[in-house]
Amino acid sequence: MAATGLVQDRRFQEHLTGPGHAERPERLARIETVLSQTGLADACTPIGVSPVEMSLVERIHTREYLDRVRQACEDGQPFIDSDDSAICSKSFEVALLATGSVINAVEAVMSGVVGNAFCPVRPPGHHAESDRSMGFCLINNIAVAAQYLIDRHKMSRVLILDWDVHHGNGTQHSFEADPQVLFISLHGHPMNVYPGTGYETEVGIGEGEGYTLNIPMMPGAGDEEYRRVFSDVILPRIYQFQPEFVLISAGFDAHRRDPLAPLSLETASYGWMTDDLLAVADRYCEGRLLSILEGGYDLDALGECVVLHLRRLVER
Repeated sequence: MAATGLVQDRRFQEHLTGPGHAERPERLARIETVLSQTGLADACTPIGVSPVEMSLVERIHTREYLDRVRQACEDGQPFIDSDDSAICSKSFEVALLATGSVINAVEAVMSGVVGNAFCPVRPPGHHAESDRSMGFCLINNIAVAAQYLIDRHKMSRVLILDWDVHHGNGTQHSFEADPQVLFISLHGHPMNVYPGTGYETEVGIGEGEGYTLNIPMMPGAGDEEYRRVFSDVILPRIYQFQPEFVLISAGFDAHRRDPLAPLSLETASYGWMTDDLLAVADRYCEGRLLSILEGGYDLDALGECVVLHLRRLVER
């Protein structure tokens, strides 16, 4: 039986965001610690880390934007486009490594070296637009992965499920006109939660109309509300789509202890959501599933959720 792939590299901690920043290197340090303590790291197949080919990134981001990020890092600027998106001299280099590791994980899954994979990388990606950084994100890792599956592996039905508490605006905009990608996001209601997008009325445009599904959750929503939405809305739409590959934007910041948003998921919620998507992958994708870390800012909750999420992937 194919193992679970895991990306781990301390170079991702070299993206320094400064004192007090929520998206900090300690997030990955905590993940490394708990995966070592639980033995989960040893149970996984290591995925190699290497810089992504720029041609792949340019399928999602403009060259002008990428050049701006590179130059800002070389010049020692403290942030790019927004003071939320803190950077240091190594940030662009680290971002290329993060996206490259995601592509390596895609290849490992597609070749059957592993059955599924988890990529706890930083900087995160799902807010990054084609031409600007937003919300801690520099390169949209999951969007690059989805486009790579379409371009290199000739897939025509790629599912992206984004359960981060913040709407994946960059990912949505990358594919809102493309019926080859079903983008589903459940997130805190845009009236209350950054970035203020992801209303139910945002359903895609042109040929992509109907291939964007946004499910904004009201403050205080927790396990019961999420279970109902999965059962009544998300899974029926996925079954209709019949994906060939499952990608997860795995943010763990809808947890009740997370400081950045007003939702109330328990740690256990990430277990059954993972199970549901693994079942989808088994049913339609020969098990092909890849999850990529996005948010999650309470270190204890993040560690608990990642352990449960990865344990489910390994047990599968």
